[in-house]
Amino acid sequence: MKTQNQKRTPQIIEFLVLSGLLVSSYLTLVRAEDDCSGSGDLQYICGPMNAEDVLPIGNTQWLLASGMDGSTFKSGGKGHIYLVNRSDKSYTILFPGENPVFKQDKKMFAACPGPINPEKFSAHGLALQQQTTDQYRMYMTSHGEREAIEVFSINLKGGKPAIAWVGCVLLPENVWANSVAILSDGGFVTTKFMDPAVPNAFGDIMQGKISGSVYEWHPGAEVKEIPGTAMSGANGILVSADDRWMYVNAFGTREVIRFDRTAKTLTGKSVKVSVNPDNLRWGDDGMLYTVGVNYVPPEECTSPPCSTGWSVFRIDPQTLSAARIAGVDQTATMQGASAAAPAGNEIWIGTYSGDRIGYLPRPAVN
Repeated sequence: MKTQNQKRTPQIIEFLVLSGLLVSSYLTLVRAEDDCSGSGDLQYICGPMNAEDVLPIGNTQWLLASGMDGSTFKSGGKGHIYLVNRSDKSYTILFPGENPVFKQDKKMFAACPGPINPEKFSAHGLALQQQTTDQYRMYMTSHGEREAIEVFSINLKGGKPAIAWVGCVLLPENVWANSVAILSDGGFVTTKFMDPAVPNAFGDIMQGKISGSVYEWHPGAEVKEIPGTAMSGANGILVSADDRWMYVNAFGTREVIRFDRTAKTLTGKSVKVSVNPDNLRWGDDGMLYTVGVNYVPPEECTSPPCSTGWSVFRIDPQTLSAARIAGVDQTATMQGASAAAPAGNEIWIGTYSGDRIGYLPRPAVN
């Protein structure tokens, strides 16, 4: 028997196509996909499809990347979770792979109706929580057969990470989730980018109109909207180590917004950036990193999609001062940047539409 989330999947995909998502300035396809040569300082690992989010596994040489379902972005293939070796610049499909493992934690995720369907999911935003020296839990916003936060265990004991699906939390009908951040009790906060039932929702976001907010879940409880977090295109999200501070990207208004979760009434303090900010990552320097397509005003973009490349921003979580530290112009073969993750002496770049993951030298920042 299909759940309500399962029944609405065709409507979600149809909505994404009809809403103009595929022809908007948000989507700039990789050009010359058979060319894997670098674009200046930007080098590539070619093969991973639609690696929308990238996330280092601690201080190891490993990096996780989400592969969005091709039926959503018209570039072929089902959803994947990729494992990237930062040292030798290789990659493999970590999930589903040849023998996907399912070990549901029925105590933690009792309401989850059963395992993810390896043939019908779309990997989107990622988050990691370290549990022991060699054990992590990964939360993922996923579309496809159901709209849910899917949860996996990542085990490093064997040298090469091993993955197993362990649970899920189904999301409300009106939520098309983008990113997720894990709370200390194993709960999460997740961003509602838009309501897939709203006509031309993406067009509204590009005009800076309110489209979503942040939702919260704790083990044993229901998923609930957080009052005071309404924004345009809620996207990347992070929380501080003590769970107090929450940072959220407002894609439509080109802002990074900070909330104090201990306040009785949430009000955000924000900083403007000159991109439509997508995912948000912590750096080992304690700073926030985000990336997005360079903003082109509507009066200068008469025939979308219009692009002048993309930029990486480094943001101080205390002062909210933001500075552009890297980026490329529209001639680079990798466009549509959606994630920027610092790892070692590099910044790794994901894209929502393309056949590659990028990496740049990490610039020295005073």
